[in-house]
Amino acid sequence: MTRAPLTRTEKDSLGEIEVPADRYWGAQTERCLRNFPIGRETLSPAFWRALGLVKLAAARVNKARGALDPKLADAIEVAANEVAEGKLDDHFPLPVWQSGSGTQFNMNANEVIAGHANELLTKKRGGTSPVHPNDHVNMSQSSNDTIPTVMDLSALLLWHEATRPALERLIAATDARADEFKDIVKVGRTHLMDAVPMTLGAEFAAFAGQMRAALWSLDDAFEGLLDLPQGGTAVGSGLNAPADFGERVAAELASLTGLSLTSAPNKYVKMAAHHDLFMASAALSGLATVLHKYANDVRMLGSGPRAGLMELSLPKNEPGSSIMAGKVNPSQAEAMVMVCARVFGNHTVITHTAAGGQFQLNANNPVMADALLQSLKLLADMMDSFRERCIEGLKANEARLEELTARTLMVATSLVPVIGYDATAKLVFEAEKQNAPLRDVALASGVIDAETYDKHVNPGKMAKAK
Repeated sequence: MTRAPLTRTEKDSLGEIEVPADRYWGAQTERCLRNFPIGRETLSPAFWRALGLVKLAAARVNKARGALDPKLADAIEVAANEVAEGKLDDHFPLPVWQSGSGTQFNMNANEVIAGHANELLTKKRGGTSPVHPNDHVNMSQSSNDTIPTVMDLSALLLWHEATRPALERLIAATDARADEFKDIVKVGRTHLMDAVPMTLGAEFAAFAGQMRAALWSLDDAFEGLLDLPQGGTAVGSGLNAPADFGERVAAELASLTGLSLTSAPNKYVKMAAHHDLFMASAALSGLATVLHKYANDVRMLGSGPRAGLMELSLPKNEPGSSIMAGKVNPSQAEAMVMVCARVFGNHTVITHTAAGGQFQLNANNPVMADALLQSLKLLADMMDSFRERCIEGLKANEARLEELTARTLMVATSLVPVIGYDATAKLVFEAEKQNAPLRDVALASGVIDAETYDKHVNPGKMAKAK
């Protein structure tokens, strides 16, 4: 019995090379795998989905203008659509650490689509005939306009389909807790010290408001990714592409995705630098600052159960210690803080690489794409997890909140308009010194009577003062 060969021979401008027989990729992808055995990082499937869509759109435009044989174009469309649907993800193995233009990513897609199209047409996998990866799949394109286009498009798809909906769900869940807790009075804190009373609902409403502000900034930032550089080809001039190629590809992509995509009026701008991508990353980093605070505050408010604040009871998701039996930790909040740290780090990467372009090309595309897409995916997953496993299940410890509110000395703030700042401060310091209730010290001092004190020192009213 004859065994099927494990490899097949592919060739490019540098000569022949053996590639795995069961893979669609060709010579240039294989060379990249051999030349860059660096790390284990590969790009998000969202990147390959967007690249498949770009190749699909380009094939349709080239077919419509009569430049691409309809039979070849149809096969390319089928193969590119399978890439866009994630059916061929196993055929995109390349590392992030490679040529700064992302040329190998582009050629990986060109070769896989050509290889699959050839299989559809000839029943033979791979090769460069009748569909050629450069001449047909890459027609009217360069890696230098295609990869920046894919970077923008993949980020937009992840934002609109994953990260933005997750943020909206977390805001809604936080709004629900704010409404549930609207009448629960607690001690406010500034500088980690006791401050005047507020409601627990107001605290959660602030979390929701901070996330809404981040959402507005993000929507504005991601609008900048809607104009695409496709059609600029090698340096932005559009050499070897029809004058309207970028506009027609953008229109086709808009139809495929439902996004308001347009062709960038100046392709040089979008290829030589990545300011819009940088701004999207900056807005994600801004969201991470909000989420970091949210998670930190929640875990501190839930500290305890006997020797902490214990204003909140967090869901018990898993044991928290291998030695301290019965210990449960605020693990969702901890995970959120770590994800935010990664997003901050990714933005630092994007800051350095966005500043690092030379002349007509920023040759840092792979790591920029990886950093932005990782931030989007991590935030989407983490916000859903934090919502499901922490926010929706936490409870207010009302007895503890009442106890702390009764003990705080900062309710004295409402006495300042009545007896003055200095006299009020004296009462606070004396109550602290005696470890006595503020009311007892105030009445004993003679500076205020019981009726006046009780009229002004009312934590419930103070918490809802307008």
